[in-house]
Amino acid sequence: MKTLPISRYRFFQKLQPLSLLKKITSKSVTGCLQVFSTSGSWSIYIDEGKLIYTCYSEKMFEPLYRNLQRLSLQISTLPRGIHEQLRAIFETGIENQAIPNPDYLAICWLVNQKYLSPSQAALLIEQLALEVLESFLSLEEGSYEFIPESFLDDMPKFCHLNVRLLVERCQRRSPTSPVQPSQFLPTNQPQTRTKAAQKLLKLDNGNQPVASANRPLTSSINTIDHSSKQIIPPPADKKLYTIFCIDDSPTVLSAIKNYLDEQMFSVVGVTDSLKALMHIIRAKPDLILLDISMPNLDGYELCSLLRKHSYFKNTPVIMVTGKTGFVDRAKAKMVKASGYLAKPFTQGDLLKVIFQHIV
Repeated sequence: MKTLPISRYRFFQKLQPLSLLKKITSKSVTGCLQVFSTSGSWSIYIDEGKLIYTCYSEKMFEPLYRNLQRLSLQISTLPRGIHEQLRAIFETGIENQAIPNPDYLAICWLVNQKYLSPSQAALLIEQLALEVLESFLSLEEGSYEFIPESFLDDMPKFCHLNVRLLVERCQRRSPTSPVQPSQFLPTNQPQTRTKAAQKLLKLDNGNQPVASANRPLTSSINTIDHSSKQIIPPPADKKLYTIFCIDDSPTVLSAIKNYLDEQMFSVVGVTDSLKALMHIIRAKPDLILLDISMPNLDGYELCSLLRKHSYFKNTPVIMVTGKTGFVDRAKAKMVKASGYLAKPFTQGDLLKVIFQHIV
């Protein structure tokens, strides 16, 4: 049985997980492989043939909390009850919103708040990938779709993992599994799995400061104690991000405030563009959301004025508008806007553009 082309297959069929993984790594593609079954769905994010993240829809936060609990015993900056804070910010408040991977946003936030270093985040992602791939490799039937563009495209990337080596480690963790990682190797290379792994380690990511895909893992994983419901306040050096919103529509300002969690963001909203400049100078925000179509002083003019102020030369300014044409984007670029957020936008759209510029 041959697996159909990788682009899309909407109906359930017999699947060969290794064949799918080989297709997305052998050609150094970038995008997201989504696989669906009766029990759930898997998302495998690839950047130039390397794995950067993967998750299972039915257990998105559970593995993250479990591994963070284990890491909290080894990393002094990571509080043992951090999962409760993540649950309050990224799980409880967005459970019905269209955010593809709030778990990845949570990892970005941990790094930005200095609870984890980028290298520690890489190791965390590696361990999560092993868990997800173990379940994926046992899949026998389902449907799949490969999406060239994904939610993680413009997000920070902490590692580029070799899928072949991850598959081999899954086999070592589950010796009774029928999956044979040797099938992943080219047929003209009759190497043993050990020798192949050694060779791949020398070839892959030689100049990149990322997590090694054959780093040994500790076998004991502590379970999370859910009895404690206390939210851990950020340490003194963990600041709230000030987001300054300028829009003549109170409805839009209210939506932005509702979308952004108050434990992480302090949102300041102004409807009058003429008065906004003085407010911005006093607030000194970390990021500015700026509506283009406003009376008296439009978004382009206000952005241009901000860029002339020495303090705001590098402050992220995101143009928020329903106009997404080439001319509009060109104007935004001319006044040195940092990005574009098209109306109407979802909570996921808003969080993505914010994390692109403050993480």
